[in-house]
Order: sequence, then C-alpha cells, then structure tokens
Amino acid sequence: MDQNTTSNPVNEGAQETAGVRSVKGIDLDAIVAERVGKKVPKFVVNWLKKFIHQDFINTYLKQGRTGVDFCTGTIEYLGVKLDVKGLENLPHDDRKYTFVSNHPLGAIDGVTLGSVLGQAYDGKVKYLVNDLLMNLEGLAPLCVPINKLGKQARNFPAMVDAAFSGEDHVIMFPAGLCSRKQKGVIRDLTWGKSFITKSVKYQRDVVPIHFEGENSKRFYRIANLCKWLHLKFNLAMLFLPDEMYKSQGRHYTVHIGSPIPYQTFDKTKTAQQWAQWVQDRVYEIN
Repeated sequence: MDQNTTSNPVNEGAQETAGVRSVKGIDLDAIVAERVGKKVPKFVVNWLKKFIHQDFINTYLKQGRTGVDFCTGTIEYLGVKLDVKGLENLPHDDRKYTFVSNHPLGAIDGVTLGSVLGQAYDGKVKYLVNDLLMNLEGLAPLCVPINKLGKQARNFPAMVDAAFSGEDHVIMFPAGLCSRKQKGVIRDLTWGKSFITKSVKYQRDVVPIHFEGENSKRFYRIANLCKWLHLKFNLAMLFLPDEMYKSQGRHYTVHIGSPIPYQTFDKTKTAQQWAQWVQDRVYEIN
C-alpha cells in the first residue's frame, strides 16, 4: 500500500462494505493507457504483466471476495502465517480510533491489518491509501483514496477530514511509502503529522502497531538507487507485487500496542514532533 481516479470506483467503494460482486481483475493494458497517456510497446506491457504476476493476482480476484473478506482471503491465498500479539490492547467501546503502523512490506502488512482490525470491528475500518489501489475492486470498499497530485490534490484535506469524522476506525501508514534500508537498518521514512492533527481534532486515541517483516535485498537496492538518482517517480513501487508474490508461505508477527490518548498530543511538542514520538514508540513495542 505504498501511497486520479474516476469517480465511479470511489463511489462504489463508499457504498459497498462487504459481500461478493463481479471482479474484472487487473488490466495492465488499460492502466498503462490511462496513466501514461501514450502508446507503450506491447512487449513492454507484456513483460510488466509477468513481472507483476498479473495472472496470479487475477486468479485470486476472480473469487470475487470484497472488504475484510478480501484481506483475509489474500493472506490465505498466499499461505502467509500470522502471529498477532497484543489483541487485548484493542479497545472495544463506542469510540473511534486511529490505528497507525510501520510499513515494512508495502502490501501484506496492509491486508493483514485490514483482516485483523476488520474482523475485530465488524468491518468498520477504512484505509487512507494511494488511489491506485482503487483498481483492486475487492479492496476498494475499505479505502479512502488519496492523491496529493493532479486534479484531486485540492480535495485532499476534505477527504482526510471526511475519513476522520466518519463512523469507521482509520488505518494509516504515516510514512506514505514502505520502509527503506538506510545505514543497514530497515525503518520507515519520516512519518507525516496528519494522523496527529486529525486524531486531536476528532478526539480519536491512537493505537500503535508494529509489523515485523522485510522485503528482498533487491527491493532496497532499487529504492536506494532511486534516491541516489533523485527520481521523482517511485520506481520501487513497481516491485511490490513481486515482493508480495515472494511472501508466499512466510511467517510474520504483528504487535499491537496500548492506545495513546489524544490528549497526549499537547502543545509541548509540534505535531511533527509528536508524529516522530509515536513512530519511535512503534519500534519499541516488540
């Protein structure tokens, strides 16, 4: 879930929260045509289809699972084993909460939280995600698509407010990108502060989550190369489907920490400093 859609997929995602519907699957030809806006050689698109394992992904999408069931089904389809610790820290009252996590994998960690938290809260959860994920119709019901660029950029603040003022718990990966390897350490980049400001504004306590896992050495080499070349395009994101494919049969551990009262985030620190404080706390959970 490393972070312009038409209005239709957004509207469908907002209206449907569970159940089964027809799933078209990933059509890379259509996505490339829409995003790139010019003719791309067929052999390049065909190579990309194999690289992202389009057939493997579409085989699962044809099952027609949606919402929380989509997330749980993805874990089952990949044969991923999970060890979730700290379930007793999940609050169960009438309040709404903000769940924030590190983002080591970029895909499996996202669907895992959707499954674990979705089951705990009867599907009343929403991700703030890159709008590209709206192409996954099974995941769309749980998503509030965010695009800080292009035509939708002007709507970004309103869409975030709508999510936090709503009736669902909010799941966020405040780094925006999945973790990078820096000086031999795999860790998120600097967390954004919006989860602090919005949690305070809408009086949501923050529940920190730490996900243990890492991508391949190749992924981190590509990510660091992009940084060294000062590429504006997030090339490493293209490798995430392959990283997900390679996660088949792996074991991951999730640690859920105790809720942090929103009153904690007072004027003694700036919102950005509080975001850093929470990020540090996440890495101390395990």
